[in-house]
Amino acid sequence: MKPDSNEQNQADKSPLELTLKAIILGVILAAVLAAANAYLGLFAGMTVSASIPAAVVSMGLLRMFQKRGILENNIVQTAGSAGESLAAGVVFTLPALVIMGFWTEFNYWWVTLIAGFGGLLGVLFTIPIRRALIVDKPLDFPEGRATAEVLKAGESGGANLGLIAMSAAAGGLFKLCAGGLGLFTEVLQGGMRIGRSVVAGGMNLSPALLSVGYIIGLNIAILIFIGGVMNWLIAIPITACFYDWPAKDGVAMSAMKGAKEISNLYTRYIGVGGMLVGGLWAIWRMRKSMFSGIGSGLKAYRESRENGQAVPRTERDIPMKWVLVGMIVAGVALFGIYQLFVGRIEVTLPMAAAMLLLGFLFSAVAAYMAGVVGSSNNPISGVTIATVAVSAMLLVVLMGSNATNGPAAAIIIGSVVCCAAAIAGDNMQDLKAGHILGATPWKQQVMQMVGTVSAALVIAPVMTLLMTANGFENHSSAQPTGALEAPQANLMASVAKGVFSGDIPWTFVFIGMGLAVVVIIGDLLLEARKATFRMPVLAVAIGVYLPIKLAIPILIGGMIKAALSARHRRRNVPPEGVKISERRGMLFASGLITGEALIGIALAAPIVITGRQDVLQVLDKPYVWPGVIILAAIAVWMTVVASRTEESS
Repeated sequence: MKPDSNEQNQADKSPLELTLKAIILGVILAAVLAAANAYLGLFAGMTVSASIPAAVVSMGLLRMFQKRGILENNIVQTAGSAGESLAAGVVFTLPALVIMGFWTEFNYWWVTLIAGFGGLLGVLFTIPIRRALIVDKPLDFPEGRATAEVLKAGESGGANLGLIAMSAAAGGLFKLCAGGLGLFTEVLQGGMRIGRSVVAGGMNLSPALLSVGYIIGLNIAILIFIGGVMNWLIAIPITACFYDWPAKDGVAMSAMKGAKEISNLYTRYIGVGGMLVGGLWAIWRMRKSMFSGIGSGLKAYRESRENGQAVPRTERDIPMKWVLVGMIVAGVALFGIYQLFVGRIEVTLPMAAAMLLLGFLFSAVAAYMAGVVGSSNNPISGVTIATVAVSAMLLVVLMGSNATNGPAAAIIIGSVVCCAAAIAGDNMQDLKAGHILGATPWKQQVMQMVGTVSAALVIAPVMTLLMTANGFENHSSAQPTGALEAPQANLMASVAKGVFSGDIPWTFVFIGMGLAVVVIIGDLLLEARKATFRMPVLAVAIGVYLPIKLAIPILIGGMIKAALSARHRRRNVPPEGVKISERRGMLFASGLITGEALIGIALAAPIVITGRQDVLQVLDKPYVWPGVIILAAIAVWMTVVASRTEESS
């Protein structure tokens, strides 16, 4: 998507963008969002994408100033959203070192340097592929598009802002009532044992997930759903027949909990194998655009130095020369950190090289996946598992399977790659929003670095606070009730230790790799036939890896968008009317995401302060069906709003 015509006319001007007040607000937002999402990541195993909430907060704060602009708002949210992303990279990995007993505390400088340099690499790695994913062959980047629409609506005000405000209120109220007050459940789920097998599933009632489905469209939503069905209705029931039923403390788990455990221990690795092959395939497919982007960046830098030829402001990245310098500096710093950690130069040299290679590979994969399903549903932990597994295998060769610090050394590499990949996906979402708005890429890239460093400086004390107040659940042994689940960190610890002990379920990884090859062949056949329906392999692998409860509302959102498009075709609605309809639907969906995300972040504060997860809960046993009814009503409301093909007065 190209900038609007009036924005394109501003391409060579210098609008209000990278200002002192924007930098200060960005630093504060990055720190606050990092702290809030660190808890959510440890408690629920996922974080809330902060691009849209940061944009909304930024608009409110900047309204206090007489001189402000939409690109200045965009700069603030660019820095602020980095805090959430870096928090995800840290909480998904480094608590594994505590869970394994290798660390007893979060040393400030260890955590800060690992997170900071890992995140900076994520920014640098995505600069060469910005053009490939956003300009040459643009992906949807649903949250990037939604962020741009929120900023546009905030700038124009009127009916557009009112539409966002209404839907944001609905999304926020739903989250408050379900996730905060506990009036009704956020998930409808159940399961049943059938002999040695099991049938289980569920549906998340989140309006934000409904909105993600609307934004990404039916094609990708179907593929994610198919992946979920492959895991939950095929792989898990079959696998349950061949393994002992999961138990905890000698007591057999319920059907639903047992199915989740089977997924975590075995079948989820089908998605990991699929993402590994799919990621390599995605890199191979965009290799020409990637190298072209690197080449054009170097050429533009050289021409500007030689003859003063100007590059349009809206296409100016950080010069490739400085990108390479930054990569070298970060690489050398991480090499030194790893050498201090391992203490063996013959191990550090190859593993540092592997760290950089895997960091670039999976940053590109994460950027691509963010373009497909958005940052909130980007399974960064999947690529991190692959990283930890590959790193651990290399370390077994270099250090031997009896190395006491081998699993921890693999986690360190995984944490760097996870931080890089998380920031990469977020960075591309922000750059997509900037591309739509006519922003200056290099200024956004600088602010992403500012936000990354700001978050890195505060994340260690936050982690220490959460560990001291709650502790971390250890899935391999009993822990006191009330400990934070830290699901990804537990999974990373299991993978790292499993490679050294030989317990990784490689059969499922290989099944996933085979499945990915089949999907790739199918997509190539569809491409040859010029079919409108395509099968990007990463979308299927993501569906296998994510719980099916997330896939169902995404599918419903995609179906709503497809139904509206079909309705417009039947009624021969003119292109301008279709555009208005799509814009209204996008604004409504953006508002739902905004409201739910803001309340989701706000709810973390009283929980962290009091140390009680039920601090706001008013019912001991939440009701089940009100959430279903309310979500259905919101879906109908979305359909009605997006059906309108005339501008509001």
